[in-house]
Amino acid sequence: MWFWTDRFWTERLQRTANTNLGWVSPTSAEFDLAPAIGNTSTSAASVDHSQGHRADTNRFAFHNLRPLISAFSNDLAIDLGTVNTRVYARGRGIVVNEPSAVAMNTVTHKLEAVGQEAWDGIGRTPSNIVVTRPIKDGVIADFKLAQAMVDYFIRKAHKRSTLRRPRLIISIPSNITQVERRAVTDSAHRAKAGEVHLVEQAMMAAVGAGMPVSRPGGNMIIDIGGGTTDIAVISLNGTVYSRLLRVGGNHMNEAIAGYVKRKHGLLIGERMAERIKIEIGSAHRLPEPRTMEAKRTDLIENLPENVVLDDSEIRVALDEPVSMIVSAIRDALERIPPELAGDISERGIVLAGGGALLQQMDQRIREETGVPVSIADDPSCCVALGAGKVLEDFQFLRRIEVA
Repeated sequence: MWFWTDRFWTERLQRTANTNLGWVSPTSAEFDLAPAIGNTSTSAASVDHSQGHRADTNRFAFHNLRPLISAFSNDLAIDLGTVNTRVYARGRGIVVNEPSAVAMNTVTHKLEAVGQEAWDGIGRTPSNIVVTRPIKDGVIADFKLAQAMVDYFIRKAHKRSTLRRPRLIISIPSNITQVERRAVTDSAHRAKAGEVHLVEQAMMAAVGAGMPVSRPGGNMIIDIGGGTTDIAVISLNGTVYSRLLRVGGNHMNEAIAGYVKRKHGLLIGERMAERIKIEIGSAHRLPEPRTMEAKRTDLIENLPENVVLDDSEIRVALDEPVSMIVSAIRDALERIPPELAGDISERGIVLAGGGALLQQMDQRIREETGVPVSIADDPSCCVALGAGKVLEDFQFLRRIEVA
């Protein structure tokens, strides 16, 4: 189904096309696209040949205007993540993919930078400029900064002055409180959004991963984000089972930093911990041993400036958060009805989110559950891509929207 979001521009572009072809349609019947996809009625077939040819040409011209009409759409889908925020613009795809970070001047209380620019300033700013994350564990931790960040990303996504307030689809973790949901909608409205629709991240991740969510049968999606892990079983466009863990990629980074400090007396920052996780971090034994050098972030004398780490000790550091995720997956498989568990045993589990890229995460889950596991294509962007698909089908949005 094609969903028209900006009727003013739709009508204007349609009339322009009709005028150029030599006529102007007087009614709103021009918005009925059924004949264009083959549902031609008997009465339509009885029209004389010249009128039918003109109508066919009209529909053909209108169909070719769809990309242009999408360019004028204000609709956006936002994956408001703890670590990164991604914005999907209808007709253009993902147009913003930046860290969920804000740099604030503590003296003037002015916003100095947002997104990638703010993130690049970590550890490099004067003492009066503090870089913070407005989103913590999947929910808004600082309302005003979250509002400013959403407003910035909306403006960056459009890159133009809009004729109306944009309609937003925002993904949220499952099982968050009504107060936490309200904080998301309020921050979006204060950022000059029009309609705000909330959808669950797990459902969007499943849609973005191409899972058959509208069909009967169990579909298990594990969305491992920066601040949370969403575990869900979906069937017939509904969530049969869901569980939210306040464990994600950030907690893995913290576990690495804590381990390196305790074991080696080395103080490392968030950036270095993330790099260690990516390069030698794993949830299961690697085929070949790996090492890397970690450099300290302070200048304390009589302490080593760097240390060589290997994958086995980082695996030990990551064991607690990884085990929590795997244990929750096993628990989910035990709680769901046997019929759905059987479906999942055949179809397998799909991993999404940045945490899905932790080396051997799929292998660890496969061994401990006995269920096939696969990683979605472009797992980090699954939620944004799924929400983008929902932008094209408003009826589907109505069925899955969070109340």
